Amino acid sequence: MKIVFFGTPQFAVPTLEKLLNHPEFEVLAVVTQPDKRRERGNKLTPTPVKAIATAHNLPVWQPERVKKDTETLTKLKQLDADVFVVVAYGQILSSKILNMPKLACINVHGSILPKYRGAAPIQWCLYNGEKETGITTMLMDVGMDTGAMLQIATTPIGLLDTAQDLAQRLAAIGGDLLVETLLKLERQEIQPIPQDNLAATYAPLIQKQNYALDWSKSAIQLHNQIRGFYPNCTATFRDNLLKITASAPLGSVGDRVPPELQYLLHKLPDLSNTSDKPGVIVSIIKGIGAIVQTGEGLLLLREVQLAGKRPQSGWDFVNGSRLTVGEVFGAGS
Repeated sequence: MKIVFFGTPQFAVPTLEKLLNHPEFEVLAVVTQPDKRRERGNKLTPTPVKAIATAHNLPVWQPERVKKDTETLTKLKQLDADVFVVVAYGQILSSKILNMPKLACINVHGSILPKYRGAAPIQWCLYNGEKETGITTMLMDVGMDTGAMLQIATTPIGLLDTAQDLAQRLAAIGGDLLVETLLKLERQEIQPIPQDNLAATYAPLIQKQNYALDWSKSAIQLHNQIRGFYPNCTATFRDNLLKITASAPLGSVGDRVPPELQYLLHKLPDLSNTSDKPGVIVSIIKGIGAIVQTGEGLLLLREVQLAGKRPQSGWDFVNGSRLTVGEVFGAGS
């Protein structure tokens, strides 16, 4: 099966590697986003997908706008591929492109469709407190993740999973599911299933304001925001901006506190009825970190990052900043 691969971030790499290592597939070329300049040194940095493609001596095309790039469109047509595979490419494909491959244009999407169509399905499913997510392979059409579904693989979400953790797991699942999907599609063993548009939800691009923490929210809401938009959520402390990169909710209704933190619930029975205002440090646990009052329940700060510094454990933050009970965290910005 002759394949053209469209993809850009690290999330797409495991799928490309699965295709490259499978004897029944031949990757003809790779289409990825243009290289970007990074802050340090302002050097052009290739996308993760380009790095893999270059290592395998594959043709790599990086149009600014693929559907408007005549040269790329001509090359794609000339390849006469069986399938186009799209994994987090980052551009919308035109109907002209979608109609080029002989068999299909297939997308590997990081959610259980029709939930979380759009650019950031992993982040928003965590933000909303989902307990399960997955990968969907689908036939592409001109809509935003609206094509008929081919196969679905699911995975549970742990309470402490971050967007990074979940992306790594789903990327591996996606590679395996795509291989299975392509083989079954070639053998005509899959019946595409139309999506229920009435059940659709959306996962738009994340905006800067989504990172700001509001301590009047419940502990579980704050925790889901922190892990969903990892590692960028912000609060203020002593008039400085502070990133909170890992947390754990304690005592909120419906929490699934992992075993390694269960003992805190028994160790701190007096804190469950605290009347402190949201944002106040109500306890400091030696060797662990600070516990903060929220609008409902308590939030343990497991990891933070001061401006210009590397991330540090909650306990290192307590020691380095000499935190005291009663100090207050402000809202992020």
